Amino acid sequence: MARSQSVKILEVCRVAPPPAVPNLASPTSLPLTFFDLHWLRFPPVERLFFYEFSSSNTPLFDSIIPKLKHSLSLTLQHYLPLAGNLVWPQDSHKPFIKYLDGDGVSLTIAESNLDFYHLSSNEFREATECHPLIPHLEVSHEKAAVVALQITLFPNSGFCIAITSHHAVMDGKTSTSFMKSWA
Repeated sequence: MARSQSVKILEVCRVAPPPAVPNLASPTSLPLTFFDLHWLRFPPVERLFFYEFSSSNTPLFDSIIPKLKHSLSLTLQHYLPLAGNLVWPQDSHKPFIKYLDGDGVSLTIAESNLDFYHLSSNEFREATECHPLIPHLEVSHEKAAVVALQITLFPNSGFCIAITSHHAVMDGKTSTSFMKSWA
């Protein structure tokens, strides 16, 4: 996926939940319901959240990113299926969510010189202006990522957290609950 020159990718990593506690029974797969299957072929859902800095201190980025990664890891332990993948093995009659130890969420860290205040305002804008802020959801014939995240830093202005999620797995309420828990 080609990115605009106005967004520079600084890092792409995977954030996993903390290692499982021994003797803690947690399911490693989760079947989709009849109602989930309806959303299987729909395009992913994309949401943007903008956060303005109260000061223009650029070194603040260095302290924010590690904290966001750490809190994301801790949040994923409560939303374990989101760290997994949507799979449809040939021997299965329908797809399901599968989580394996070590699975994680793709997190892209970027920096942008776009106009933070224009993008975060309530004014009309072309949807294409926001495309560089949205993470790509990994999809192949064997599996599809459940969720991808991108944090885009706007020096001296703020940052944007974008989430792209597979609608068959994550509805609006789950997405909102996940983001509130992470916050």
